[in-house]
Amino acid sequence: MIRILVDSSSDYCQEEIREKGLVFVPIQIELAGKEYLDGIDLDKNSFFEMLEESGEFPLTSQPSPQVFLDIFQEIKEQGDDLICILLSSHLSGTYQTAQLARQMADCEDHIFLIDSRAATYNIKVMADYALELVREGLSAAEIAEKLEKFKSRVKVVAMIDTLEYLRRGGRIGKAAAAVGDMARLKPVITVTKEGEIGVVAKALGKNKAINAILKWVGEHPLDESFPAYSLYSYGTENSEIFEERLFKEGIRFAERLQIGATIGTHIGPGAFGLVYVEKEQNS
Repeated sequence: MIRILVDSSSDYCQEEIREKGLVFVPIQIELAGKEYLDGIDLDKNSFFEMLEESGEFPLTSQPSPQVFLDIFQEIKEQGDDLICILLSSHLSGTYQTAQLARQMADCEDHIFLIDSRAATYNIKVMADYALELVREGLSAAEIAEKLEKFKSRVKVVAMIDTLEYLRRGGRIGKAAAAVGDMARLKPVITVTKEGEIGVVAKALGKNKAINAILKWVGEHPLDESFPAYSLYSYGTENSEIFEERLFKEGIRFAERLQIGATIGTHIGPGAFGLVYVEKEQNS
């Protein structure tokens, strides 16, 4: 049997985790003096509410090697194969921790680790693709090989509504954040091929930010044989405006999905965007 593991940065809800039979590993989050397991005892809306009220920057901790070791040993004992699709190694040490646990479990032939070079619903798209390949009867090694090629085609592009949370995380200074917000500066971001956060554009206002997103999508056209998803962090007003533009441009998406704590920590409320699979370059 082939199982698929994701960490909580994938932003799957627990109902979908159960329905699809995924193995789930939560990332730990410390906020307002308390520790939470992302996706288990901290839901997305509660996280953003606390983020706004506390004025603090949350601390995230990757799962311990023991968490992965316990799972890997169970997989080994059952004689199953496991494909782990994990948060970008440039954003967290989760992938490296899983590598260590796999060495400790001595089961390299049955545990396949994928550095997603991404986060949030990029990982969901990859995991759903992996589940489809399982149903098609491919081996774990074949699926892992296809995922390594597929992951660079999974794209996300989004607008940040406020610079406050980049300031809290030390990414920009207090003065720069204040000036940027006064000027209505709306950064448009993506995840690079290296798995880092990259800036696509610095737009003045939401309308220009939406134009920048649509321009970027035009340069990286959708493969309509895979589902696309509209994304939002907290509050749907901005995403509803964005979706109206998507509709006018003939861009279809399967549903609207809420971004969770791992990326929400840095982008704050009011963000919106799109995740999808890019057409193959030779198609």
